[in-house]
Amino acid sequence: MRVLVVEDYAPVRNAVVEGLTENGFAVDSSSDGEEGLWYAEQNPYDVIVLDLMLPKRDGMSVLAALRKAGSTVPVLVLTAKDGIDDRVRGLDTGADDYLVKPFAFAELLARVRALVRRRYTSTPVIHVRDLAIDTTKRAVVRGGEVVALSAREYALLEYLAMRAGELVTRTEIWEHVYDFHSEAQSNVVDVYIGYLRKKLGSEVIQTRRGQGYVLG
Repeated sequence: MRVLVVEDYAPVRNAVVEGLTENGFAVDSSSDGEEGLWYAEQNPYDVIVLDLMLPKRDGMSVLAALRKAGSTVPVLVLTAKDGIDDRVRGLDTGADDYLVKPFAFAELLARVRALVRRRYTSTPVIHVRDLAIDTTKRAVVRGGEVVALSAREYALLEYLAMRAGELVTRTEIWEHVYDFHSEAQSNVVDVYIGYLRKKLGSEVIQTRRGQGYVLG
């Protein structure tokens, strides 16, 4: 899943980006509101983590612009403003969740995962055929046995599982599993689909020639 972090304080931004990346997310980041809004308008993020006190354009303005444009991307507001009025304003402007600084990264991670689930599924464990994909533990079990996957393999499987039964195009996979700085390669998605088939069984992921893939 792909996340945008918009935070001007470098130590917090770097810590959040590093933590999310270590937990399997594709992460883009920005240190100001103007660039953050541009990123949000150009890419289909699964979650945006948005500070309010930003240079060039404040976070509330960024949030309002996104909602005015019709964006439904889940937004987690991350801010030092802890007053009730601030929270109400943020939620009324279109925020989906609100986390006050200082915060524990474990809580931020849990909230990001919850927002992703809210968008795609209602349960933290997704069952497809004889697979159980635990999105909290980032673990995959097949027929009662744990399947060892690389971080990239798991990220691809999780996205397909979130949309189980649906046709998912290569472009959609690229947009949600890889970050802005990933080097595009024409066959990288096909290669990782091949890795998953070897580990999970060739029948689990079907190819729709010229269209994309279906998990289920």
